[in-house]
Amino acid sequence: MSGVLTAIRLVWAGVQPGQRLSILLYHQVLDTPDALKPDNPDCVEFDRQVGLLARYTNVLPLAEALQRMDAGMLPPRATAITFDDGYADNRRNALPILQRHGVTATFFIAAGYLNGGRMFNDTLLETIRRVPAGRLDLRDLGLGQHSISDANSRREAFRSIIREIKWQPCQEHQAVAQAMAKRIGADLPDDLMMTDAQVRELHRAGMGIGGHTLTHPILAQEDEATAAHEIREGRERLQLITGGPVDLFAYPNGKPGQDYGPRDVELVRKAGFSAAVSTSMGAGGRGQDRFQLPRFMPWSRHPAKFLAQLLRNTRHPVMTT
Repeated sequence: MSGVLTAIRLVWAGVQPGQRLSILLYHQVLDTPDALKPDNPDCVEFDRQVGLLARYTNVLPLAEALQRMDAGMLPPRATAITFDDGYADNRRNALPILQRHGVTATFFIAAGYLNGGRMFNDTLLETIRRVPAGRLDLRDLGLGQHSISDANSRREAFRSIIREIKWQPCQEHQAVAQAMAKRIGADLPDDLMMTDAQVRELHRAGMGIGGHTLTHPILAQEDEATAAHEIREGRERLQLITGGPVDLFAYPNGKPGQDYGPRDVELVRKAGFSAAVSTSMGAGGRGQDRFQLPRFMPWSRHPAKFLAQLLRNTRHPVMTT
């Protein structure tokens, strides 16, 4: 671990106590590595990363961290862990690891997919996972042709297709994903997302529960009435499930100016949330817009690089709408 300690000393030099909050973003903690989901850690890797965070940073519940940030009382190397979407492995895999290390996380959940639902990107990915090797011809859908042979080609096909449809209105990209699944005749999983009971288990375990809309639309692509409904209804459903307040929000996809705009920031505020997070890089600080807080997605599997990336992020300029 000497390399880790060296990286910490070098990167954290000059970072003053109480100045910045790094909010980490995860989506899934996989049972085992998945070549089609290279950005998601498995249990072994997530356990390693949380161990590093617990040892070398001050991991706080996000709600508490924001209160301390506003008061100028953040501890040095303050971090908060968050998850987006509401995958079942958050309860199955992430929760026991977090508990083992004595830290908490906040889970931003798209409430409309609970209890057997499936996000369009998962419909697309799981369809491509099951496509027979050969030529995948999607020209009639405006999505080109793709040569399918191995995990790499499947991953590239997925990335190419999702780039084309991701920023369409929610109903449109869901229809395309469903059309592909029907064409392939794929038998897709219906247990990818949490159940109401699993959300309650996270809540009872002391984890934070936050809103992430109802069906994860790119808010900037929706009309105002639809965006307002998605934001408000997602919150109300989660409050019914947990029996407690849901005060924090995460913008779907979350790039300021691209995935959400000033209108959506105001809709989140009006819906009763007290703060919201984006996916813009950087670290939070006192006086920053509480409704456009940055988050950082750690990707390195090397311990020293993981910590170095995290701490370099504290110096990254923050984008807002």
